Amino acid sequence: MTTATPYGKDRLPASETVHSTTLRNPVLAGFEPDPSVLREGDDYYLATSTFEWYPGVRIHHSRDLVNWRCVGGVLNSRRLLDLQGVPDSGGIWAPGLSYVDGQFHLVFTVVDTYGEGFKDVPNYLTTAPAIEGPWSDPVLLHSRGFDTSLFHDDDGKSWMLNMHFDWRPGRTAFAGIQLQPFDRLLGRPVDQPRTIFTGTSLGVTEGPHLYRKDGWYYLVTAEGGTGYDHQSTVARSRSVEGPYETDPSGPLITSRHDPSLELQKAGHCSLVETQNGQWYAAHIVARPYSRRGRCVLGRETALQPVRWSADGWPRIDGGIPAVDIPVPALAPSPVEPMPVTDRFETAELGPEWSTLRRPATEDWITLAPGRLRISGGQSPGTRRAPSLVARRVTSTHCSLETEVTFTPRTPGHLAGLTAYYNTRNWHYLHLTADDDGTPLLRLLSCEAGHTVLHPARYTFNAEQPVTLRAEFSGPELLLSFQDRGDRQTFPIALDATTLSDEAADEFVDGRMRTLGFTGAMLGLWVQDLDSSGIHADFSHATYRTSRS
Repeated sequence: MTTATPYGKDRLPASETVHSTTLRNPVLAGFEPDPSVLREGDDYYLATSTFEWYPGVRIHHSRDLVNWRCVGGVLNSRRLLDLQGVPDSGGIWAPGLSYVDGQFHLVFTVVDTYGEGFKDVPNYLTTAPAIEGPWSDPVLLHSRGFDTSLFHDDDGKSWMLNMHFDWRPGRTAFAGIQLQPFDRLLGRPVDQPRTIFTGTSLGVTEGPHLYRKDGWYYLVTAEGGTGYDHQSTVARSRSVEGPYETDPSGPLITSRHDPSLELQKAGHCSLVETQNGQWYAAHIVARPYSRRGRCVLGRETALQPVRWSADGWPRIDGGIPAVDIPVPALAPSPVEPMPVTDRFETAELGPEWSTLRRPATEDWITLAPGRLRISGGQSPGTRRAPSLVARRVTSTHCSLETEVTFTPRTPGHLAGLTAYYNTRNWHYLHLTADDDGTPLLRLLSCEAGHTVLHPARYTFNAEQPVTLRAEFSGPELLLSFQDRGDRQTFPIALDATTLSDEAADEFVDGRMRTLGFTGAMLGLWVQDLDSSGIHADFSHATYRTSRS
């Protein structure tokens, strides 16, 4: 796993140090979807999806459900995960984290294909004695569907769940939730899977998690797709193998009936019980920039208290997501806030950073105090070997500033700062060279795969560092630079909402082309399109939100 950098005096005054009587959602801001929450002793762990970004499966730790610290990603090497060639918003979908026999068990899907009516979705298991690892070589479980989870029953038996995908034309693609016995000694499922739940009339039944309480088995699923019709549905049975009866009161949580709610797209829940017998649901939410509009921050993670009805059903007040909830009755446990400025003073990237489609290895990344050196990778459209180091956009008003030293020799050499969603949607303030070798600063944009080189161009001194800055100001993206003088802003305000889930969704003749499941990122990007061995050095990266 990646490790945190030592914190200096320059820190974010983030929610990790909240001492109020209310908790404000989302608790994990920015691209942090599909939460799988787990308590082991006094420690809470929450795993989220990472899609095409390394390290795969981000883990967050808390002792009070209020203050969370990202401890890094589990799948941080090609031994554990290969993301070369995965589509945009492919890769890791909906991990399942559990603990049994003194081992953490992580099941995860690697989505290699999702278009043209087919899905290639191998599911794997890896285990570790501690959340920091070491994690075992992944074992292939199946490829029948995705959103796999494990349930460990009180009687010592374990079960594997997943949604079943049916590719056949004319069939219901989301064909129900499957259950299969899982042999922990063998580390694999045994016997045949059986369908235990086909969902409600809303359809798109996925994301299964199973719990046992007071003699009932509770099956919690996501339905309606992960957009504005999203919801979480609960069904229960006296037997783990069913039949399962759906809660007659309707969904556990949803935003679908009220577009005025601040938190939309609520669903995909997992449950956790505290040491004090309180229950909470971790679930997806999104914060659109306009009424049912675009969600630049992607799908985020929120918490809601769960109460149990007199007849034994889990309920969330109103069945809707709340922005502010009471702080859980747990001892406050503040954590160190993330630094505002990273000066790359350790041998590894901090947990706030992710890399695109390939792990942060020494063949293209090296760190020394005050320098992150990134060797040039392939073009912005590559799905094989990009050189992009990025972090999540967590606020509607935030910025990333860096200082880069770069000596381009041809137009095929580019390095700079990007506001990025996927290979088809990004903005890129970069240093490059003209045909005669003159160093230039230019701005590129790509929207739905259409690349535009903006006309403004500036020369710079390639022997001196250049400061670059990208600022999200609500729906606008502002880019500026400083070279040997006052800061200059590029004479164009870009549309930040093109870096959103909704803008990334593409359909051609009614058929899915690209999905938007991640969220906006800010990052350091380098291209070497003629493979001449160039690199760029970044002295620091300063990320600020409106709170800092």
